[in-house]
Amino acid sequence: MTAATATERTAYLVLGMHRSGTSAVTQVLALAGASLPANVMAGDEHNAKGYFEPWKVAILNDGRLRAAGAAWDDVFAFPYRPLPRKTERGWLNRAEALFEEEFGQSRFPLLKDPRVTVLMPFWKTVLADLDVAARCVIPVRHPLAVAGSLARRNGFAPEKSVLLWSAYMLAAEAYSRDLPRAFVSYDGLLADWRGEVARIEKAHGASLPNLTEKAGKAIDRFLTPDLSHNAAGEGLKALGWAGELTAQVLAWFEAAAKGKTPSAAPLEAAAAELAQRRADVGVLVSPVTRDLDAARAELLDLRQRLAFERAESAREKQAILAAHKGHVRALEAEIDVLRRESAEAMGHLDQILADG
Repeated sequence: MTAATATERTAYLVLGMHRSGTSAVTQVLALAGASLPANVMAGDEHNAKGYFEPWKVAILNDGRLRAAGAAWDDVFAFPYRPLPRKTERGWLNRAEALFEEEFGQSRFPLLKDPRVTVLMPFWKTVLADLDVAARCVIPVRHPLAVAGSLARRNGFAPEKSVLLWSAYMLAAEAYSRDLPRAFVSYDGLLADWRGEVARIEKAHGASLPNLTEKAGKAIDRFLTPDLSHNAAGEGLKALGWAGELTAQVLAWFEAAAKGKTPSAAPLEAAAAELAQRRADVGVLVSPVTRDLDAARAELLDLRQRLAFERAESAREKQAILAAHKGHVRALEAEIDVLRRESAEAMGHLDQILADG
């Protein structure tokens, strides 16, 4: 894929690990003029302000990961696992149709699903087939803060969470090298979002679509202190080799988020170590996470469908009530007319009786 021109459709891709600030970055971009998908995942007790991601795309991505023997929480989901050409083309066709369904002809579609990060070669093909350029935004949040969130939401051990963070961040960096990209400090975003947005625009070589004064006030209201609810906690060194590998990756991304251009050598070394671990124990890890994810996917699909059905039912009830109210008002108006006509008739009758 190539950088966007001034007139072509351009997707904003928010890349990074789950619970790492991708939702906050996505809402900032949405308020600044990028277009959210038609069917966004509802908020819950873990993210009350919403996830801002297309739940149908998340389900497709989960399926695509499982088709290659992985899952979103497989620490060995990076590097990307291609499928046989014919099988892959079937998945690509589904993804392309779904992208058009979710975004229509939006000038600046905004795609945020963390799974896209480890499936970037797949999604880059989707966008290329649709003639959509891309710009990437990669939030950088301390992996231990992410681990704290995942411990509460999913019950993950910190070693697993930091390895997941490393895998996703390695994928985000490796697969975005040929695209305009910006590394954004999550803490910096909460402290000074205007400064981080300026860095995004500079890195992309383009202004955000519609960052008006009104949009800025909406962003101020959205980025509240409660979004920073997971502290980094104890140091990574306590987590053994997983912590050491993650510390190496973290150092690179913290430098990148400060505008530096560090050597890719530490990331390549971390990726090589992760690949060796996958060769050693991947067969014991990936199939289990894949099977567990299949069960989770069914629950997610059911939950989202119920949420949308409830919302649709509520809208239908409101429409019925509005229609009834309109009918009642029409009947009341008719009754008022009849009352006036009856009063006039009685007045005429009284006059006739008086004259008689």
